[in-house]
Amino acid sequence: MEQTIQVKKGIAIEWISVAWMVVEAAVAIEAGLAAHSLALTAFGADSLIELVAGMVLLWRLYTEANGKSAMRVARAEKASSWIVGISLLLIALYIIIASFHALQTHSKAESSITGISLAIASGILMPILSKLKINIGNQIGSQALKADGACSIVCAYMAWTLLAGLVLTTLFGWWWVDAITSLWIAYFAVREGVEAIQEAKGALCLMLCRGKPGSIFSNGRSICPRAFIRWIVGQ
Repeated sequence: MEQTIQVKKGIAIEWISVAWMVVEAAVAIEAGLAAHSLALTAFGADSLIELVAGMVLLWRLYTEANGKSAMRVARAEKASSWIVGISLLLIALYIIIASFHALQTHSKAESSITGISLAIASGILMPILSKLKINIGNQIGSQALKADGACSIVCAYMAWTLLAGLVLTTLFGWWWVDAITSLWIAYFAVREGVEAIQEAKGALCLMLCRGKPGSIFSNGRSICPRAFIRWIVGQ
């Protein structure tokens, strides 16, 4: 019963996150294009990735909420982590290429009050969502939800980094700040993507190992490698 309640809380939190990602992506990309700001546009692109990730995670949570088997939940968990990880690495690759091109061509971004306001709002909201997702993820044993919570706090780091870049551009007009800020955002995206892929590789085993303490059997038919190793060491 408690598990079901927490899953429903996770669904509600994820819908709030998805709704914000829609707003964040639309505003950031439009403002970024208007201001010729790669960092702001990249921030919006990352929001699109997180939007897709959020929808996949909702599928995983609904899979469990609808009483599907542990194997179905594990597969949904694994798929959501893979999609998040690969998408983030692809967007990071785009950001890196575009940033070096901007540095080579001395491209200069214009100031954006809309971008600054968005960065402030994201910097405040995302840590709150992150804490809620991680807490619920711990309670329902969802690595994907905890990973998404980590994504949210990284999004906050990105927002603060973006804010610093936009403010410096507005105050001093330094042409290179936008590209450097973009590369820093790419760093966060790569780290986030690698962690998500690592979670995907371990998600199936972690889900199957959820059973009686000390048991090496996931469902009476197969053995979880990690649990088996722990069992051997403990003998």
